Amino acid sequence: MPHEGSLLQTAVIFLLAAVLAVPLAKRLQLGAVLGYLLAGVVIGPQALGLIRDTESVAHISELGVVLLLFIIGLELSPKRLWLMRKSVFGVGTAQVVLTGAVIGAIALFGFSQTLPAAIVLGLGLALSSTALGLQSLAESKQLNAPHGRLAFAILLFQDIAAIPLIALVPLLAASGPDTSQGDSLQHGLKVFASIAVVIIGGRYLLRPVFRTVARTGLPEVSTATALLVVIGTAWLMEEAGISMALGAFLAGLLLADSEYRHELESQIEPFKGLLLGLFFISVGMGANLRLLLEMPLVVLGLTLLLVAVKLLLLIGVGRLVGGLNSASALRLGMVLAAGGEFAFVVFKLGKDQGLFDTQTYDLLLMTITLSMAITPLLMLGCARALKRPQPAREVPEQYKQIQTDTPRVVIVGMGRMGQIVARILRAQKIPFIALETSVDTIEMTRMFEQVPVFYGDPLRPEVLHAAKVGEAEYFIITIDDPEAAIHTAARVKRLYPHLKVLARARNRQHVHKLADVGAEPIRETFYSSLEMTRRALVGLGLSDEQAADRIARFTQHDEEVLEAQGQVRDDRAKVMQTAKEARVELERLFDSDAD
Repeated sequence: MPHEGSLLQTAVIFLLAAVLAVPLAKRLQLGAVLGYLLAGVVIGPQALGLIRDTESVAHISELGVVLLLFIIGLELSPKRLWLMRKSVFGVGTAQVVLTGAVIGAIALFGFSQTLPAAIVLGLGLALSSTALGLQSLAESKQLNAPHGRLAFAILLFQDIAAIPLIALVPLLAASGPDTSQGDSLQHGLKVFASIAVVIIGGRYLLRPVFRTVARTGLPEVSTATALLVVIGTAWLMEEAGISMALGAFLAGLLLADSEYRHELESQIEPFKGLLLGLFFISVGMGANLRLLLEMPLVVLGLTLLLVAVKLLLLIGVGRLVGGLNSASALRLGMVLAAGGEFAFVVFKLGKDQGLFDTQTYDLLLMTITLSMAITPLLMLGCARALKRPQPAREVPEQYKQIQTDTPRVVIVGMGRMGQIVARILRAQKIPFIALETSVDTIEMTRMFEQVPVFYGDPLRPEVLHAAKVGEAEYFIITIDDPEAAIHTAARVKRLYPHLKVLARARNRQHVHKLADVGAEPIRETFYSSLEMTRRALVGLGLSDEQAADRIARFTQHDEEVLEAQGQVRDDRAKVMQTAKEARVELERLFDSDAD
């Protein structure tokens, strides 16, 4: 048992490693997960040797995965799980079975493993890292993208499938002297009894307990109760000889529809983040770097083989079963191509049951660790590759042929603002046409809005001539690219000086630049912000007349300040001084009005 000094020293080392490595990795756009892995390698026994008791750290760090699965369960009510059944049980089953079969066949015929060992190897390596996958998707804000939702469903099925796989390992090693059919039956009964206890207890005991705790009004007791539920359920499952994560997931699933769900999530989230970081650090610490030095080609070859096989199969499953396009299927493959944390549990059990020797076990662990380490790099490379300019979609001829009578208004850009302008003009029976450079937007707008929108670059004089801009009264620019809006306004005012140009303005600097080229700027969020403020003032006790007066005063005052800042906009110090004086003046105006 470590004494107090060594415990504090260990905590300091972990926190210092995380604080230094993670921001550095994020700055290099490698992601937090790779930062934690590198931190673990550096402080582990294979490098600086600052932490030597990797086993104890690994046991504690597994709570990070447990808490992650609890929160997944909280966010996934049984009703939502039923709605996701096709993705979870259809695509998930296809991925695990297909990947397990292919990797198992490679292990059986390519590496001369026994059939039981090949089955465990195939199914174990078919699993991906829930912690790594969800963390990476959350960091890149892709959880709600098509590939993110499908990755979540596959990972959820893998977490469920890990449970029977862990129970299957002793059965596959049943030829050993220590295992009998009676032991297997007893183990199976213990598993079902534990799951039944969790389900019955969660259904009938947890809500009354949380209701009682909530009445105390003490947040620390509420947090302790939440941790007790998660860790207690995980301990019960571990005692039954199955995954702690399943118990936590079941507990979360049972509380997903309860009134305490959001409070539980907010209390568990900080612990989950810290312990997940510790989990990745422990994975890095457990890496056997000696193997990488002794047989680098073997380790690297196995890692690349694992990633390549899983990547190709995931792309196929994503396209054929999941219905993703090529780019989304590639992103799905990058997220899930690595090995997973449950494989560590499965292979350790396999080694203890005599299915693998120590060197095979170490090679498997090193392969999974390296695959997890290169996943953030693969995702970064994939994101950059998919960001490259894609070949422009061919424009149908009917979109290029601008057909119009004399329009009174020409709109450039059919995004959200352009569509609103077009609807009102059409309802008012004012003739107009719209120009757009996105074929997808033209198709969607023609289908849903049924407005005369054509393909054309407003910077080209021949397009403006074909659209009969010279005969229009207003030219309205609603595109969201500030530079393109300025160039378009300048070109139109130069060719057609008589035309009134209204242009969407991003910010105050954009207002000044548009005014310089002769356009009338309309600030894109100004009026909606005023209306939000007016409603808030009324809700806070002002009468409708008082709120409207405050808004009118502010609008007039802000227009005057904007004009004043336009005179000195190249001098940053004077602009800041003008803003400061404006704040004081506005307060004085409101105070005098209140008096």
